[in-house]
Amino acid sequence: MLGIRYAAAAALLPLRAGFPAAAMSTLLISQPRYAWLRELGLQEENPGVYNGRWGGSGQVVTTYCPANNEPIASVRQASLEDYEDTVKKAKEAWKIWADIPAPKRGEIVRQIGDALRQKIKVLGSLVSLEMGKIFVEGVGEVQEYVDVCDYAVGLSRMIGGPILPSERPGHALIEQWNPVGLVGIITAFNFPVAVYGWNSAIAMICGNACLWKGAPTTSLISVAVTKIIAKVLEDNKLPGAICSLVCGEADIGTAMAKDERMDLLSFTGSTKVGKQVALMVQERFGRSLLELGGNNAIIVFEDADLNLVIPSALFAAVGTAGQRCTTARRLFLHESIHDEVVAKLAKAYAQVRIGDPWDSDTLYGPLHTREAVKMFLDAVEQAQQQGGSVVCGGKVIDRPGNYVEPTIVTGLPHNAPIVHTETFAPILYVLKFKEEEEVFAWNNEVKQGLSSSIFTKDLGRIFRWLGPKGSDCGIVNVNIPTSGAEIGGAFGGEKHTGGGRESGSDSWKLYMRRST
Repeated sequence: MLGIRYAAAAALLPLRAGFPAAAMSTLLISQPRYAWLRELGLQEENPGVYNGRWGGSGQVVTTYCPANNEPIASVRQASLEDYEDTVKKAKEAWKIWADIPAPKRGEIVRQIGDALRQKIKVLGSLVSLEMGKIFVEGVGEVQEYVDVCDYAVGLSRMIGGPILPSERPGHALIEQWNPVGLVGIITAFNFPVAVYGWNSAIAMICGNACLWKGAPTTSLISVAVTKIIAKVLEDNKLPGAICSLVCGEADIGTAMAKDERMDLLSFTGSTKVGKQVALMVQERFGRSLLELGGNNAIIVFEDADLNLVIPSALFAAVGTAGQRCTTARRLFLHESIHDEVVAKLAKAYAQVRIGDPWDSDTLYGPLHTREAVKMFLDAVEQAQQQGGSVVCGGKVIDRPGNYVEPTIVTGLPHNAPIVHTETFAPILYVLKFKEEEEVFAWNNEVKQGLSSSIFTKDLGRIFRWLGPKGSDCGIVNVNIPTSGAEIGGAFGGEKHTGGGRESGSDSWKLYMRRST
């Protein structure tokens, strides 16, 4: 998946360097070199509401390219009146969708996957342009949605419950599973395609209608994906409101959280906002599915294969410029190998190719926003104030866009406040340990519990790591990075990560209600 290269990527010529957004006379979409955006049905101003018809009466918001902060195009967001209208239409559409047999719903999802395949390169290019991740990651993210569609097609013939023996003569217990109804999906900027895919593909084969609110800074991606889905629904003479879209700010998200008609609300984002969402949903005794932050650790023991450790730590820490929820933020090194690993890792960091996200040679792109750059600088300053030493990085790169240096910090204690703070940036805190028991405890002492990994050849240690006194995370790895997950397994974490599970295994049950 990650090895895909787009032959036409060369057509995405370097953006005009050195021109701030205020000096631009035209949007990027108006420039000939970005004519490929029209292939996705995008224009200078795009309606940000879809419920069978495109519209929107809210404010117009412009999105920017993180590689140089130039404006791409604009989206007219949803007003609260638009939201109300869309919920009503989605609930009506559900009545039709729920009556369609699950395998036939799976056929519609299969067609959505095929439609995404046909647009995978151009949609991946948009992900690079608007989110800022490198091109192969943008294409890979769309591929993940395609893969989930394929998975959901098979699942559509398998969902259901058992027939259980009854203690009463001539009786049987049947476990019946039915769709919850309307699933609200709020996604984050860092995976603007895949997370919606995980939720919507599974929710749809379960018989639910979906209402999506993507991140405001990646609204063009939300519009482009919805246009692809809408065409499939239209071709099958199905209500478009089965997959509705409401682009908007926090007021729309709050309305979704408080709305009793929202039978399940899936929220992906920060722990701080996720807690607010969870409380609003619980206030009405609603259902929520939370995918929140992660302060993920890699633990390297003295017997580890360093030929695996160095590229794995590098990929986990700097991939997507440190903006994955599964990014490695803490690296625990046994004291006997600490200096050797730090030296080798710093050398590897120096070789990371930084550049335009759509350049096939680029391994590391910009942060998503200017605000993220400020948070990066603040975190580096706090780390130094708390006793840390910057081995490499720590500065803003002198070029257009939101580029910062991938950073390694050593010398901090395991419980330093900044080490326990999730910063969505490429900062890796390298920490020393002596004993297995203490480092397992340090892995678990942070509030989040998403992903974790150890590097060792000791089988006993591996099984202790996987066991009840090992990692308390939802994703527990051995000799591989913290980032990256397969769709066949349930994705999610414990504690302040929210406890939700998406994608594979039995995650489908979260989108249904059970009757016995």
